[in-house]
Order: sequence, then C-alpha cells, then structure tokens
Amino acid sequence: MKKVIVLGIVFMSILVSCKKEKEAVSATSEKIVVEEPVSEECYRTILKKDTISMTLTIKGDELTSGKLSYNFYEKDKSEGALVGEIQGDTLFADYTFMSEGVSSVRQVAFLKKGNTYIEGFGDVVDENKGKVTFKDRKQLKFEGNIVLSKVDCKM
Repeated sequence: MKKVIVLGIVFMSILVSCKKEKEAVSATSEKIVVEEPVSEECYRTILKKDTISMTLTIKGDELTSGKLSYNFYEKDKSEGALVGEIQGDTLFADYTFMSEGVSSVRQVAFLKKGNTYIEGFGDVVDENKGKVTFKDRKQLKFEGNIVLSKVDCKM
C-alpha cells in the first residue's frame, strides 16, 4: 500500500512539473512575438505666407493615423484626419477635414522622395455624395508644387 501511495505522489509530481514546464514554454513563446515599430513623422512646408503640415503615425507600411493642415493666408484654415495606406513609395489617404464649418472628405496622394512628401494632383470626381476621389490614380501628377519636408515633431 505504501508503494502505491509513493508511486502516486511521484506520478503526480511528474505531471505537475511537466505542466509547469509547458506553461513556461508557452509564456516564453508569446514574448518572442516581435511587433513592427511605430514611428511618428512630421512634415511641413511654408510657401510665402501659407503653411501646410502633415503628421503621420506609421507601423511598418501601414498608416495608422495622420493629420493634415492647410493654413492659407487670409483664407479659412482646413485641418483634419488622414486614414489610408502606403503603397510602395506613395501614400493614399482619405482626408476628412473641417473648412468654413463644413465637414468634407477628399482623397489625397503624396509621393515620398527621401525626407519629403510631394502632393499629387489629378482629375477628381464627386461620386460618393460628398467624398471627392481621384478619377484615375495612374494619371496623378507629382510635379513638386507642394513639397513637405521632414521636420522635428516637437516644433
């Protein structure tokens, strides 16, 4: 009878220690998961008395959030949120903004070159009842009229 009790205790000890080891391995493997770093980047340009600013929060190749502001001299300021994606070297986003007390949405595109983003322009359509989109993304022109340079985000 004593042998049965001793064998039972030994067997239970082995089971408990194996379970703890599996949990430790499981916990360790969860810590190995590597997440892509999140970076915040800021860009700005000043054209005579006009200022255009853009802040991007990027995780890998994904735009997780952004802000865009057009502050034109002696005109109403428009500022709002960017939601979109980065395809290769081009940022495509929906820009939801307030201007003159009215909320609007329009598609924007920026081509990244080094430490700059160049705004793209092209024919647009207003098919989605208030959302202005590019007629054909392949026809966009990035001629350098608006070039935003990378700046310190703490400015």
